[in-house]
Amino acid sequence: MKHWLALSDRELMTVRLKDLELDVEGELLLECLAVVRGELGARGFGFEPHVWLSDEWFCPDGVPGFAIPFYLAHERLQALERTQMEEVEGGTRRRCLRLVRHETGHAIDNAYRLRGRQRRVELFGSSEIEYPDSYAPHPYSRKFVRYLELGYAQCHPDDDFAETFAVWLDPASRWRERYARWPALAKLVYMDELMAEQVKTRPRVANRREADALSTLSVTLGEHYRERRKNHKVNFARRYDRDLRRVFGTRGKALGAAFLRRHRASLLSEVAQRTGTRRYMVDRVLADWIARARALGLRLCQSEKRTRAEVVTLLRVHVARYMRQEHYRIPV
Repeated sequence: MKHWLALSDRELMTVRLKDLELDVEGELLLECLAVVRGELGARGFGFEPHVWLSDEWFCPDGVPGFAIPFYLAHERLQALERTQMEEVEGGTRRRCLRLVRHETGHAIDNAYRLRGRQRRVELFGSSEIEYPDSYAPHPYSRKFVRYLELGYAQCHPDDDFAETFAVWLDPASRWRERYARWPALAKLVYMDELMAEQVKTRPRVANRREADALSTLSVTLGEHYRERRKNHKVNFARRYDRDLRRVFGTRGKALGAAFLRRHRASLLSEVAQRTGTRRYMVDRVLADWIARARALGLRLCQSEKRTRAEVVTLLRVHVARYMRQEHYRIPV
């Protein structure tokens, strides 16, 4: 039994990551890794990326494997992640499978040293381009596959490659049909041809390096989450005032901040689903709205039904603006 299981959440936040003493475990995680291994085998690959636990999803350059966030190894830590960040990235079977396929694409890219190929550069762009701190995807572009949320294939040429690989590998993607009239089809056809070549060869890189392994991370859970929240925090609060005044007034009995708090859960779900944005990012905007509504003394001045509809419309706009301007670490 893990020594930290009996701790309260507050006590748990004082535990260092390396003292969690976790390995790659957990029913959901192991199942998803096994599924993707099976998909690779079905495609003819003998290669399997090695995996390890760290503080987030990432695949280091030159390593034919990838890191998985520690919280996926235990349900208690997933619950803590949800409390701290509003959601668990990779916490559902569908989402976990998609992330594993994406990271596997990076690992295969490294294992077979595919980045310098002329056709790959023509289709996806150069891997030498520096990773951006942030990006503003074009949501309706058909030049890129759509797999992970936030137009992730548009972030960087290497992520375009990994996303295209993930769609190609996913047996449920039906990519020839779905992307039949898209420019992105050329990338998928190339991926199909490229992978057919690789299954006949041995990987050129076979190291088992584990960057930032969990057992080496001395920060506490509290420090870890404070840093993550700080990195994701951008104060756009005062930019919201004009639109908040369009929805709420200064006369009325019910407080606008109280209304937003009461509908917070349903607003998070609806706007996240409609925008394809992670719930915790929507919640950052909504939290600022609540603070500004309180500071401005705004009150409900029309029916709750109409107010909620207007809030949803404006919240979608501000979340999109927030995503275009926010700087956050991008998993690779």
